Formats: sequence, C-alpha cells, structure tokens
Amino acid sequence: MLAFIRLVLAAGFIMFTCLFALIYCLFSPRDPKHVYFFSQWFKVLRKIVNVQIIERGSEKLTGIGNAVYISNHQSVFDFVTSPGMVRPRTVSIGKKSLLWIPFFGPLYWITGNILLDRENKAKARDTIQQVASAILNRNLSVWMYPEGTRSKGRGLLPFKSGAFRMAIEAGVPIVPMVVSSTHNQINLSNKDNGIVIAEYLDPIETSGLTMQDARALADHCHQMMLNHIATLDAEVASLSSESAAIAAKPS
Repeated sequence: MLAFIRLVLAAGFIMFTCLFALIYCLFSPRDPKHVYFFSQWFKVLRKIVNVQIIERGSEKLTGIGNAVYISNHQSVFDFVTSPGMVRPRTVSIGKKSLLWIPFFGPLYWITGNILLDRENKAKARDTIQQVASAILNRNLSVWMYPEGTRSKGRGLLPFKSGAFRMAIEAGVPIVPMVVSSTHNQINLSNKDNGIVIAEYLDPIETSGLTMQDARALADHCHQMMLNHIATLDAEVASLSSESAAIAAKPS
C-alpha cells in the first residue's frame, strides 16, 4: 500500500511539473537555466520516498567555470538522489528515445537538455564537436552518465569515452560526482529509506590532453569513482548503524 501511495504521489508530481514546465518554458524554450530550476523541484521526490540525501563537495567547484560533469548511473532512483547536485547552466545529455517518454520526454527537451542518436556512431562523432562548441559558445556545462546505461546493482560499469572526448575537445575540466549505492536500499515499500551521500570529487583538468588520452582519462576516472563509492558505502553503513543504535536506546 505504501509503495502504491508513493507511486501515485510521484506520478502526480511529475505530471504537474511537466505540464507546468511546458507552459513556463514556452516563453524561453530550451534555455539552459530551466534545467537547474526544475532540478530543484525534483527534490520533492526525496520527501515522497523518505530518503535523506547528504550533499557535499560543491566547494571544490569554485572558479572552475564550464565543465563536463560525470556521475554513476544506478537506477530510476537517480531522479531522487542526483537533482540537487546539478549546477546552474548545466544541461544533461541523453538518448534520443527519451523524447517519447510521456510527460518526461517533452520536459527533458524543452528545458534545454541535449538528445543524441547513439545508434548512429558517425553522427555521434560530429556531435562531440557540436556539444564542445555549445559548451564554449553558449556558456554551458554538460552532465553525463559515462556508463551509458543504468547499472541496476551490477556495480560501476565500464565507461564509454564520449564524455571525456567532449571535455578534451572543449578544453574544460571533468568533474566526477558519485552517489553511494542505492541498490537494495531504496524501496518504495520501506517506511524509511535511510541515508544516501552524493559528493563531488576534485575536478580533473584536460588542458594539454589529446583525443588519444580519452581512454586513459576514462579509466582513471572510473577507478577514482569506484574507490570513492566504496568509501561512501562504508560511511553510509556506519551512519545507519549509529542511527539504529540511537533508535534502540530506551527513552
């Protein structure tokens, strides 16, 4: 019953947000400021799911300007855990097929996010240059999931090189952002879904790198993020144990 109630509330919230956004964004369609604005709205979902998100590391971003942000991609609950970490004038890059998702697809497009045809590899190579040009000419940052698909409990999947090629092409830093593991933790049937930590890691400069360095950069970031996810998972386990011990103490 609790899961059903949450699904109804979440669906209602998303439908309202999408309909409002379609009207609101008509006055300035595809302006990148909309992505940040509506990302903040999605914080409502953490209250519906009843999960505590600890967000940190934003002080590391002071003065870096435009960047390519990368994050681990776990499940549909990324819509709950990650939106609060999105920075102003940052757009995400997703599959063209997202456009056909009822309500969410039109919202994703009209708020200014970028849709790519990932099946057309020749076109994708041209898109890397186009996105790099947009980063520089439109004062944008982009948010990508370099795994290319949701991991669904399989751990951090291997990275594709597209995000790193874009950063090198544009000459902007890569900024990793990691979220502690949510697989088998967040469940709509749970009354309390505990604690999740989302944290920015130190930006990685790409100046001086060439396209031949993209694969090595991707592997370096993968290992760095994999290690930090393990650290965050251990911290979450410790915090959860402390909370359970406090709750068990007699009043």
